[in-house]
Amino acid sequence: MNAVELPNPYHRHWQRSLRKVRARIEKVPPFRASGRVVRATGMVIEAVGMQAPLGSACRIELPAPYSHEPPRFAEAQVVGFAGEKLFLMPLSEIAGLLPGARVFPLGSGGNGARRFPLGEALLGRVVDGNGEPLDGLGPLDDAHQATLQTPPLNPLSRAPIETQIDVGIRAINALLSVGRGQRMGLFAGSGVGKSVLLGMMARFTQADVIVVGLIGERGREVQDFIDNILGPEGRRRAVVVAAPADTSPLQRLQGAAYATRLAEGFRDEGRDVLLIMDSLTRYAMAQREIALAIGEPPATKGYPPSVFAKLPGLVERAGNAQRGGGSITAFYTVLTEGDDQQDPIADSARAILDGHVVLSRTMAEAGHYPAIDIEASISRAMTQIISPDQARLAQSFKRLFSRYQRNRDLISVGAYARGNDPQLDEAIQRYPALEAFLQQQIDEQAPVDASLEALAKTLGVNR
Repeated sequence: MNAVELPNPYHRHWQRSLRKVRARIEKVPPFRASGRVVRATGMVIEAVGMQAPLGSACRIELPAPYSHEPPRFAEAQVVGFAGEKLFLMPLSEIAGLLPGARVFPLGSGGNGARRFPLGEALLGRVVDGNGEPLDGLGPLDDAHQATLQTPPLNPLSRAPIETQIDVGIRAINALLSVGRGQRMGLFAGSGVGKSVLLGMMARFTQADVIVVGLIGERGREVQDFIDNILGPEGRRRAVVVAAPADTSPLQRLQGAAYATRLAEGFRDEGRDVLLIMDSLTRYAMAQREIALAIGEPPATKGYPPSVFAKLPGLVERAGNAQRGGGSITAFYTVLTEGDDQQDPIADSARAILDGHVVLSRTMAEAGHYPAIDIEASISRAMTQIISPDQARLAQSFKRLFSRYQRNRDLISVGAYARGNDPQLDEAIQRYPALEAFLQQQIDEQAPVDASLEALAKTLGVNR
């Protein structure tokens, strides 16, 4: 039976099929553009013979391990150009790269903006900086795909920070209150308890979704954070993006942007999101590696200017959406090298964030956890979100605590005589209770109301 003799239903079916095939064929370009590798130095690969926009993705052809196998491909991104040369940085290992290897731009027309899985399908999952699953729970083929780039929100259209969020940490809820949509920094040196404090917030904070970005940390810490710190309860409503220290700087940079993009996606659905990024310093270091590799001159302590331009670009994406919409409350850890609070990244982060919580090594070494230095910490949105009664209590607590700390040496050697300073006498009397108020066990949750009751009791005030 020829095609003319087919009954009409079959004839129409074949016509529709042919039209679909023709539409797909017409989208295929008549030729495939490619370039070739002319130089590979350190992390940067130089290619000529093609055009691709900055930030687009490419595939670099690598020889197969055996002659009878097809060639392999490594993905890279365009990070710069000079004249006809494109500077590429690979996202994975490129062992076996040969001079003259072919380079293919991804995407139609050379616009290779990569797309990443987003949305509900990622809850409870652990992915890498490319959006590939790390947890062995299957692919994310059914997830919604989108690029990492989003238009910036109009600052005048954002909802103001006016509602306190419960983070479950007594010292923060009572003395450094955080508002929904606020962006806070967690400043500390290594080994002072940043990850443990972040894990407590992830478990205790009242949020619809938690997005955790583990950027540039040790690979061992990823599993430890998921199993022991985040826990099964926190993981059910969380997405973890892991780009450990042994990944390429480009993937670390991409991992931070991807975690932020995930949070933006949930916020656009009207949800309240807690974004935890550990750490902002590793993100800055990854950008420094890339910038120095393509020839950007260093400026402040070895950091090129692009690092200080990238930081606000990432941080400003968090925060509240329009009134009635969702929110992203963000906590970024900032590693202060040698506990130097004047480190350029710490100084820059302090200027662009809505407050900072400083962890003290001295307090941590004394067994005081969480080791929050109340005197050095501040929440810039606190006065807009708390009651006048809480403001007075917090001020009284800080005044007594600070008075004791300034006179600690005199008190320790017995050089102070009671009765000379009534306020210092009260500080000495209440100091054990003040210190106990600031301490909290890792599995102990302190809601806002309970934190305020404990604050009033510590100061001897009836509420």
